[in-house]
Amino acid sequence: MNHYELLVSNQRSFFKSEKTLPYSFRKEQLEKLKKMLKIHEKEIYHALKEDLNKSSYETLTTEIGFLYSEIDVTLKNLKEWMKEKKVDTPITHKGSKSYIVPEPYGVTLTIAPWNYPLQLAVAPVIGALAAGNTAIIKPSEFTPATSGLLAKMMGSTFDQNYLAVVEGAKETTQRLLELRFDYIFFTGSTNVGKIIMRQASEHLTPVTLELGGKSPAIVDKDANIDLAAKRIVWGKFTNAGQTCVAPDYLYVHEKVKQKLMKSMKKQIKSFYGKNPINNEEYGHIINRDHFDRLSGLLADGETIHGGKTDSEVRSIEPTIIDGIAWEDAIMQEEIFGPLLPVLTFSKLEEAISVLKDKEKPLSLYYFGENNKSQQRILDSLSFGGGCINDTLYHLANPYLPFGGVGNSGMGSYHGHNSFDTFSHKKSILKQTTLFDIPLRYPGSKLAHNITKRIMK
Repeated sequence: MNHYELLVSNQRSFFKSEKTLPYSFRKEQLEKLKKMLKIHEKEIYHALKEDLNKSSYETLTTEIGFLYSEIDVTLKNLKEWMKEKKVDTPITHKGSKSYIVPEPYGVTLTIAPWNYPLQLAVAPVIGALAAGNTAIIKPSEFTPATSGLLAKMMGSTFDQNYLAVVEGAKETTQRLLELRFDYIFFTGSTNVGKIIMRQASEHLTPVTLELGGKSPAIVDKDANIDLAAKRIVWGKFTNAGQTCVAPDYLYVHEKVKQKLMKSMKKQIKSFYGKNPINNEEYGHIINRDHFDRLSGLLADGETIHGGKTDSEVRSIEPTIIDGIAWEDAIMQEEIFGPLLPVLTFSKLEEAISVLKDKEKPLSLYYFGENNKSQQRILDSLSFGGGCINDTLYHLANPYLPFGGVGNSGMGSYHGHNSFDTFSHKKSILKQTTLFDIPLRYPGSKLAHNITKRIMK
């Protein structure tokens, strides 16, 4: 038995001991998790600066603060979430009671990406532990400082038979996926998500896949242009565009395009200065391969703002690219970087018709004041989640489920939805023994006629 097999076997034994089931145990572990983050907060800032050049503000708002909020909401509501839920029982089941019991799956695996390497490793695990599971975290090898810190923090805080971190490259992930888990949670690309799903099918393991796609920001002719510009620039260039729900491209009404471009350029300078590459608060591209891929996409269209690159520090300016066609390379894959291609439309129905033929994105953002137009977008287009007159903010609401649809993923989490994701809903009918209704049994014509009337 190799190291990974032993780890999973030990976690399965720990789960079978039923130590994870009581509310008191789950609550204690979540409190320990929050305390751990607080103790190591300075190290977290340092690790994310080293891996992605994240500013302390971005680290606080998009990584640590997000996790504090998730833990607090879970602790506040966990006792209620754990209760059995009574449901109605039909008249044909007279004397019985029906209810649903949330129960943990068992040993879970969370495979985390590199773009938010702390938040996206720990947030799913909050749900897994709250639901009474054990957990193994596989962090990204592309963020070694954060990965190492996760292993150190978790190792010094939790019994690895309950919660463990396994570091390594894709070979490590592959070896883990060969083992039998009771639930797998993956955040990453659509292509890798397909591999995860194929591997999970070997053991019929249920999965949540948080993937990506090309998320549009649609700006209509009646939008508040200055606010739209500010919120799109913030949503697109946070973490240097390396966000799964970042606006991937801009789809703007031709009547307000020039005004929007002017306002966006102003907002970029306001946020990042005249030379963003030298701004210590502006994020870096994760690695050279990703930098080279993004640099190659600059060949499309006409760069109307930004476009400068520095290969030594792997930095690319916030960039707006005009003159883009749907057939261009930049429109064939998720950009995942600080490049914003711009396309135009003349009528909203035209835009809707075009987007209906695209893969369903993880997010969609619509900017416009008309309520009917807002509702038209929501009724006509399928996407994981999104905002009206904003970007990204839906992600930070623990009361909204977060997840994709179609090529952008399956399943959802955050808050109560995380607890539900890692819980099997066990259906129970408790029957009385005080009497027995004969209608369900064969052999009686009267029973047959009565049952026929009731069930119709």
